[in-house]
Amino acid sequence: MPAKVYTDKDADLGVFKNKTLAVLGYGSQGHAHALNLKDSGCKVIIGLYAGSKSKAVAEQHGFEVFETAEAVRRADVIMVGLPDMKQAEVYERDILPNLSKGKTLLFSHGLAVHFGLVKLHKDIDCIMVAPKGPGHMVRRLYAEGKGMPALIAVAQDKSKTAKKQALAWAKGIGSTRAGVLQTTYKEETETDLFGEQAVLCGGASALVQAGFETLVEAGYQPEMAYFECLHELKLICDLMYESGIAGMRFSISETAKFGDITRGPRVINKNTKAEMKKILKEIQSGQFTKEWVKEHKGGLKNYNALLKQGEKHQIEKTGAYLRSMMPWMTKKNIKGVQASYS
Repeated sequence: MPAKVYTDKDADLGVFKNKTLAVLGYGSQGHAHALNLKDSGCKVIIGLYAGSKSKAVAEQHGFEVFETAEAVRRADVIMVGLPDMKQAEVYERDILPNLSKGKTLLFSHGLAVHFGLVKLHKDIDCIMVAPKGPGHMVRRLYAEGKGMPALIAVAQDKSKTAKKQALAWAKGIGSTRAGVLQTTYKEETETDLFGEQAVLCGGASALVQAGFETLVEAGYQPEMAYFECLHELKLICDLMYESGIAGMRFSISETAKFGDITRGPRVINKNTKAEMKKILKEIQSGQFTKEWVKEHKGGLKNYNALLKQGEKHQIEKTGAYLRSMMPWMTKKNIKGVQASYS
């Protein structure tokens, strides 16, 4: 049976009447939530650390900005829009001392709560509203009268109104225009981490690099390897995004389709799936989170070394060179990779 989809008729923004909503952080998700809620008629304030460069931007957008602790004191519902590894420190220092009975904490990802990096105040509600897309899209779709689908979850429900608050927030950011599904902190956190690690980021990056290396090591030009293993991936992903795997297969040639269904399972095989299961167990047990916390506290040495190693891969130089020949493409030379072979 399909999961229930909540829409505008299931949510009531009146839940936030006479309440102050605080968004802590004004980054990708934070700015989108804050602006959408303000445009939906809610009273929204912003909480930032002293000296934050985001203060001027938030004030330009018409918000009152307070230091984090003061924003928590003033607000009834508080969204923690901070990076996962910053949340525990800020929670202990600025959030927890200023929480009181009846307040609500809201997260857009469940890692810190699910894995116990923060210990919830016993007299508050704790909810999640997680749009399934980046903040700039959450904002853009809202401005167009549409909405980004979202997940909601309840970790703690002292008021017995936690779900209503989650749905109201989802409505305020436009997500009930598209559809909202209910999940749990456990399910959202574990599936989100698995998708990032095994498929969307880790799996896709490793697959692309391995394919590129295989062709180059076999003597083919790196430009050809780049086109076939990275550039055209977007075309296939767009087809899957729009029509599913079956729809993608409908749109490609018979030759590509035959290669897909007979060779794909040789690359992603039972050994790959066994490794995916190990990755999932590491997530479920908390092993990954412990490793990530330790790495962060240790100064991110291995993290930074691995990122640098990836930036030096031949595929990056080849790609920068080829993208410089594509005038229709928006250039995002984020890491300053030179578009040449010099």
